[in-house]
Amino acid sequence: MAPPLIQLKDIALTFGGTPLLTGAELSVSPGERVCLVGRNGSGKSTLLKIAAGLIEPDRGTRFIQPGASIRYLPQEPDFGDAATTLDYVEAGLGPNDDRHKARYFLDELGLTGGESPRHLSGGEIRRAALARVLAPEPDILLLDEPTNHLDLTTIEWLERDLASRRAALVIISHDRRFLANLSRSTVWLDRGQTRRIERGFSAFEAWRDEVLAEEERDQHKLDRQIVREEHWLRYGVTARRKRNVKRLGNLHALREQRRTYRGATGEATITAAAADRSSKLIIEAKHLNKAYEGRPIVSDFSMRIQRGDRIGIVGPNGSGKTTLVNLLIGELEPDSGTVKLGATLAMTTLDQHRESLDPNATVQEALTQGGGDTVLVGGQSKHVIGYMRDFLFAPEQARTPLGKLSGGERGRLMLAQALAKPSNVLVLDEPTNDLDLETLDVLEEMLGDYAGTILLISHDRDFLDRVVSAVIVPEGQGRWVEYAGGYSDMLTQRGADLSREAAKPETKSPKAKAEPGNAAARKRRLGFNEKHALETLPKTIAKLQARIRALYQRLDDPGLYARDLKAFEETSAALVAAQAELAGAEEKWLELEMLREEVEGG
Repeated sequence: MAPPLIQLKDIALTFGGTPLLTGAELSVSPGERVCLVGRNGSGKSTLLKIAAGLIEPDRGTRFIQPGASIRYLPQEPDFGDAATTLDYVEAGLGPNDDRHKARYFLDELGLTGGESPRHLSGGEIRRAALARVLAPEPDILLLDEPTNHLDLTTIEWLERDLASRRAALVIISHDRRFLANLSRSTVWLDRGQTRRIERGFSAFEAWRDEVLAEEERDQHKLDRQIVREEHWLRYGVTARRKRNVKRLGNLHALREQRRTYRGATGEATITAAAADRSSKLIIEAKHLNKAYEGRPIVSDFSMRIQRGDRIGIVGPNGSGKTTLVNLLIGELEPDSGTVKLGATLAMTTLDQHRESLDPNATVQEALTQGGGDTVLVGGQSKHVIGYMRDFLFAPEQARTPLGKLSGGERGRLMLAQALAKPSNVLVLDEPTNDLDLETLDVLEEMLGDYAGTILLISHDRDFLDRVVSAVIVPEGQGRWVEYAGGYSDMLTQRGADLSREAAKPETKSPKAKAEPGNAAARKRRLGFNEKHALETLPKTIAKLQARIRALYQRLDDPGLYARDLKAFEETSAALVAAQAELAGAEEKWLELEMLREEVEGG
């Protein structure tokens, strides 16, 4: 194996008396693709800054291969005194780097280079920072939340660009799909220490759960051993003095081991306060039109949303997603057309503008609306500390100013504020920003159990696939088209990704290809192979589903990881392969079934 380009050993760091890192390690060889995962506040960004040479640890060593070039993407870039985005990107180039790459990557990321850093949006700041680290083509890329504030088109472009590079990658991200597509190794930072698995993020969660289960079993054994030793101390037969002293010392050591054990961080308990059942019809929009300065944002849009629908709205930044939602919920008047809202709607809205939070207010004040120690959750009083714990806030954070919270903590706070209000309609604008993967899991479960209606704007492909039942996409000139299913289903039906060209006025809807009046569609017939696949794919899908169930049952064996690591890894790899094969078979069947319906309808 090639020597590492960068290596961190036995890294320790303490902030404010609390150990953050207590022996963390990171090693990256040429061409490796590593994802760094862990809970919010576990120290991932700090470890990446140590790797970049921006923070000195209290203990440990940092080795960089002589001559290796590193570029680090921070969560909050500092533009310094750069007058334009081009100046900022060019300042990151080395003496031997191609100067033209600065303009090339700015253009690829939708910037001109003449923008003033003081007037950039969150997405534009992120794109300028990406251009700065990508243009030099370094040996190592350290990327901290590279997809934050990016739209889906830019995320997919970035994914393709990184996949084509020879550089070593270390990525921190909450975007599951992004991590699964790019990573080949996973480093888990948990309670100050790192564990590593030589597999990508797809295998991480099953492995993590097994590690935690094994740890819980070890702690249970330790507790039983302490009980036995204490029983001996009280009631055991007197033996030689030296033996007794030694055994008593062992008991003290076991107690110290138990006392210093840092258990895994608990899960968030996210629930939405329920309001009375809404009417069956939630929203009926007819022929909506909205334009700004002559540019059509929404053109002749009609749809009916009924109780229980889960609608995702996706598209490039600037395509009008928030405008469309505001039209549908009655917050914005259309230029023409009508919107009818159902009766007994209790609507709760979560927007993406966390800047609206007062940085000087405390967590307790934000949740209790200024005073007291109780929160109204669905009309019922709950102590603010208990409600804070539900969203993974420690009791001592009650008086923490909001300006001191991390991005993930601000995201959890806004969720806590919004979900305390009784609702039967949830309108969520980028709810996943900065949330860690475990909190995302709990949020997905809550939305899955939610009895009301959901309107969701998100750039998280995996989150959309898990939550929504239909997706609305811009097709240019203000046209919006609804597709059944999640984000992946939309791509299968649409036949293309959400490239920037999709939003240009000259782009035609892919549905035009399937209209009955289209001559090519009328002449299209199913071939022998297509007919055969339609008949055999359901059996193939059933076999794959049975194989996946069997693999899951094998991984459910709590002792497999400890007993036979190789078998555990082989089973995990087989599960990932079977899931990918199943997804491909299902997509192929759906594509052929749609083609069959199109041909028969034509």
